Amino acid sequence: MKENKNEKLPDAKGLWYAYAITTQMMDVDGLAAHMAGHNTPFSKGAIKGMITDMAFCIKELCLQGISVKIDDLAIFSIGIKNKVGAKSEKEFSIAKNIEGYKLRSRGTGELAAGNLDVEMKKVSSLLASEMQVPGVDSEDTTPDGTPGGTGDGTGGTGQDKNPSGSGTDKNPSGSEGGGDSSESGDNVNM
Repeated sequence: MKENKNEKLPDAKGLWYAYAITTQMMDVDGLAAHMAGHNTPFSKGAIKGMITDMAFCIKELCLQGISVKIDDLAIFSIGIKNKVGAKSEKEFSIAKNIEGYKLRSRGTGELAAGNLDVEMKKVSSLLASEMQVPGVDSEDTTPDGTPGGTGDGTGGTGQDKNPSGSGTDKNPSGSEGGGDSSESGDNVNM
């Protein structure tokens, strides 16, 4: 959980929101080993080769101006990091005006929220026990000792409101209008 301290969002300032954390980074070797463990006829080496070739081809296509969509993962495209603007089209020069390129990714599809409620309870329980918060058990109970939970046990998807600024079906990048997407998606320098 994280408290919103952004002065520019007065309606959300001071409210607490779920905040995703990353516990580790997995490289291509680790991903290939993980995938090989999912009852596939392909070896870890074959999978690593396919992933490596896929990454190379995605960069190659993006540099040609072709965006690549991998369903339920991301749309990859190229972005440009400009140094400064030119006063006219004639005065524009790649060497003077372009700093570099970046690989952009915009998430597609939806992550399943089925286990989110259970995982949040586990994390909350772990944090409560580590921080030894008075009045909070490490079990699934409320501060007054009554059983906790969501009532219907289904958990919510949070689709009604979107205070986090993440994407929606109509606007998957989380930004409005055109312009560059420097504020949305992941950017990787190339």
